[in-house]
Amino acid sequence: MDAQAAKSFREFVAGRSTALLRTAVLLTGGDRHAAEDLLQNALVKAAGRWQRIDEPEAYVRQILYRQQVSRWRLKWRRREVTVAEPPEAGHAPDGSNAAELRLVLRAALSRLTARQRTVLVLRYFEDLPEADVARILGCSVGTVRSTTHRSLARLRALAPELDGLGPDRGREIPSRDHSPVEVRS
Repeated sequence: MDAQAAKSFREFVAGRSTALLRTAVLLTGGDRHAAEDLLQNALVKAAGRWQRIDEPEAYVRQILYRQQVSRWRLKWRRREVTVAEPPEAGHAPDGSNAAELRLVLRAALSRLTARQRTVLVLRYFEDLPEADVARILGCSVGTVRSTTHRSLARLRALAPELDGLGPDRGREIPSRDHSPVEVRS
């Protein structure tokens, strides 16, 4: 890589790594360490081809998705974390605290399968159409639709307090570009 390309790559990493890390965190179910590894591997792969890449962000995101898909195809499972005592039974989130809702969402996403989580991230966080998600994941549009439906149903069952979110219920869920995303099942 020549000096010009190296400078361009450093600028890209400095400018876009935060947004790419957010996507990686969602893809890994909230596991920041796994997300950092996923992003680092994607950037290493992109660096080797940097001079031949036309759209760097799209290229790196594609690597992120494909690496995550490879992880769940290998049936890699995250170990469950056990705690000494169960959580307090009387405490339930009331939905008024955004930080608490993010924690509930992160916990619910981590309990989805990697495939379900990936489909939801691509459809609603990345705001991709079903056909693009199918192409990225190497499956049919029908598989994307059914996986999305089952994933949303499981997410609602795991975290019923999140069911009140969405534009049709007075709240909007931001997408990657911070524009509202309609939640469809």
